[in-house]
Amino acid sequence: MRAHNWWLMIAVGLGILLNPLNSSMVAVAIPGLQQVFHLDFTKVSWIIFSFYIASAVAQPVMGRASDLYGRRRIFLIGLIVAFAASLLAPLSATFGWLIVFRILQSIGTSMMVAVGMAIIRIHVTEKQATALSVLSIFLSGAAAIGPFVGGMLMDWWDWRAIFFVNIPFVIGSFVLAWRVIPRDDHTTTDHNRSIRQWLTRMDAIGIILFTIGLVALLFGLLSVKASTTISLPHILIGLIGCILLFVFIRQEIRAKSPFIPLRVFAQYPAMTLVNLEFMLVNLLYYSLFFGLPSYLQTVRHVSESHTGILMLSLGLCSLVASPFAGRWIDRSGPRPALLVSALLMTFSSAWLVMLNENSPTISVCVALAAFGVSNGLNNVGLQSALFQSAPKEMIGVASGLFITSRYFGTILSSLLIGVIMGGTFSFEGFRVLGICLTLLSVSLVMLSWRRRKAKSAQESSMNQAV
Repeated sequence: MRAHNWWLMIAVGLGILLNPLNSSMVAVAIPGLQQVFHLDFTKVSWIIFSFYIASAVAQPVMGRASDLYGRRRIFLIGLIVAFAASLLAPLSATFGWLIVFRILQSIGTSMMVAVGMAIIRIHVTEKQATALSVLSIFLSGAAAIGPFVGGMLMDWWDWRAIFFVNIPFVIGSFVLAWRVIPRDDHTTTDHNRSIRQWLTRMDAIGIILFTIGLVALLFGLLSVKASTTISLPHILIGLIGCILLFVFIRQEIRAKSPFIPLRVFAQYPAMTLVNLEFMLVNLLYYSLFFGLPSYLQTVRHVSESHTGILMLSLGLCSLVASPFAGRWIDRSGPRPALLVSALLMTFSSAWLVMLNENSPTISVCVALAAFGVSNGLNNVGLQSALFQSAPKEMIGVASGLFITSRYFGTILSSLLIGVIMGGTFSFEGFRVLGICLTLLSVSLVMLSWRRRKAKSAQESSMNQAV
């Protein structure tokens, strides 16, 4: 592979790693943010919600916008937005401003993720599989070491460091990207559409309904739990959220270019179940990912740096398991690996329930290691299951829905933790969380079995249609 292509991969890799790095570093910073801004756990959890909701909206939108403005331009603008957010977030005087800059950071990093893979596919014409695997290392490696890096930074300074640490990556990526990413071919961009046509193509109405409806529903649910009283404003906000999401579903069914193509779910039940399984897997994984650091720091009084070291076992086990999962799935298909993954999640969730306040801190590594291995199996296994269940002509749409399912699972994990814990993170709440995760893990095994039957039915239906 030419030296230029390697520099191109490094430029893109330094940019796209910012999204998983910033989504994972914050897991260790939540207790510190609670103390600094004097917030309960429910309110501080919006630092997670805001990032993933913004990412869920921004990535598909920016992917489509790159057709109009060009991929290189979107990538560079994303770096500028991420730089501004990383510089301004540490200066936030209130938690509200921090959320604003967190959303801005999510949009900027999502712009790079949305077009980074496409840049490599277009401009690296030799050994594309190697190039894409290098980018996957940037993405998965950043997610794996995020809590460790966040813990070290919090111990060395405070929460501001998890934003300032982005600046060297942004500058390095920008300098390289400016030099090595080829300029956009204007013949491949579409400047002939009107603003109204582009808003219709991007399904602006659907995006607005989805965003406002989801935020309103989450705010209503979490406000009721945090205040321990059911007030009329909370009920009304939650109801407004439900109504808007219902209208959003009707909009997506009727739209010619929907933000989330819901009609596909009815047409391909096996693919639908893969997405449900992926959403459930991420609900389980991120409930542990965001819940355990708060448990260690708030209940067990473990330092940020030691929490980061313990959480490192989760990411490392996931990274180590992924290549072995690939070989296993190539030989036996995804079903055995996904079954083992579900059993590992069930075991580790039950292990958490059995912990008590006097259990050795190192014992949580058993649950972390099991969840890490299961995550490595799931990342490869569910992607393979998606390719098997989705028709070739639908693979682009299927991949987009797959990513959306991940975001839904992550958002639901934060909601689950917030509803269980309320305003205060306690040992009793953590045990209830472990019981919920155990039940969800058992349902994951059942869903996997159900998906196999749906796949057979879908194949029979498609054969009859032919």
